[in-house]
Amino acid sequence: MPADEKEKSFSIKRSDIVYKHMRDPAMLRYYYKAQTVSAMNNLQIEGSSPTDIFIGRFGYPYVHIGPLVPPEHGDTSLLSTPEMWWKLSMEDIVSMRTRLVRGMYLTKVKDVEKGRMQERVRDLALAERPADAEVSFAKKPFVKLEMRDEVQPFGPSAEMKSFDVYNIKADKKIESRYTDTDAKAVTSIVELYHRGVHVSKIQRSLSAGLFGLGQNRKFVPTRWSITAVDDTLSKFNREQVKSYDSIDSIYAYYNVALDNRWLIVFIPGNWEYESIEAFFPGTVWNEDGKHISIFGSHEGYHGRSTYAEMGGCYYSGRLATTEKLLQLRKQGRALILREAHAGYTMPVGVWNVREHVRETLATEPVVLHNVGELLQHMAQKFEIHPREWIKNSHMLTNLLTQKRINDYIA
Repeated sequence: MPADEKEKSFSIKRSDIVYKHMRDPAMLRYYYKAQTVSAMNNLQIEGSSPTDIFIGRFGYPYVHIGPLVPPEHGDTSLLSTPEMWWKLSMEDIVSMRTRLVRGMYLTKVKDVEKGRMQERVRDLALAERPADAEVSFAKKPFVKLEMRDEVQPFGPSAEMKSFDVYNIKADKKIESRYTDTDAKAVTSIVELYHRGVHVSKIQRSLSAGLFGLGQNRKFVPTRWSITAVDDTLSKFNREQVKSYDSIDSIYAYYNVALDNRWLIVFIPGNWEYESIEAFFPGTVWNEDGKHISIFGSHEGYHGRSTYAEMGGCYYSGRLATTEKLLQLRKQGRALILREAHAGYTMPVGVWNVREHVRETLATEPVVLHNVGELLQHMAQKFEIHPREWIKNSHMLTNLLTQKRINDYIA
């Protein structure tokens, strides 16, 4: 079903949104909590889960597992498909996701095949389409708004007394990998990706312990599974990209989404990748700052051996850029520059990077012929001066090693 039809089938209650023009993080969090009050007053919830689950990480190897269920029935698949959110506003995304109530059940990560609760979570992750669910809580759900950029926000949470799910039809592609207990998790991840399964669905399946050698399967915290899949797929793509000839010019792609300005650049040469983010005061990760916060991570031709300083966004961006280079059948240096402005007051998940870099790379690029033209283009698109980007960029600094920066910047 096309994305616009999906949006119609699960309507976003825009009339309920009172903060449409708010840019105050405290007010946005207040609204987030206010949206969930009705769900917090019940010890039971019934609705159509969009096959979404959440696996916690605190206390590992004992973690909380459970479903995400909205108090409504129908086609709720939009709620758990980030690949369809790139047209939505941040307010719409928060309003949509806060309807999902999280059930929690404590288990050992290796007990993926033991117990009724574990079975129900696994069945939900295997489902092809939204399934009817009933959850009974030990106490009233509570709201704990956490600022995490890896995962999407959701509504209140509570310990489960019982959890049942009905009318499940297994996704045949996912099921084929689940039943293959002799295949490594990496094999299943790559195969499903090439069969057109959404990255978000693969991440959820890995989190539910559906992949890997039978004796090694376990629940994977959602935060970890998201980055693991982005990392695995982008590494696989990267090695294919290296087999192609270099691009012959500088290609610059520009886009604005969620009050973020994106400039993705492909520069001639062998594979190299860098992602740099700049957060203005009042935005996520720089809420109380007085100055713009700029940070990034970089890798050369052979990749990197340590976890990226900037976290999961690095790997989701790398996946999107390698996808485009594979489409072009070229290799080159890939540079992501991101300016987060005042409207970006709440993290919505690293899908934001993957999907909006994909969206940006689907636009028509500007073709540039030298680094000087690139710096002039950056000056036109960004509020931050090119000199500041250079100071924080391993790639741009190397490109300018043989030149004086003032030769390019007025």
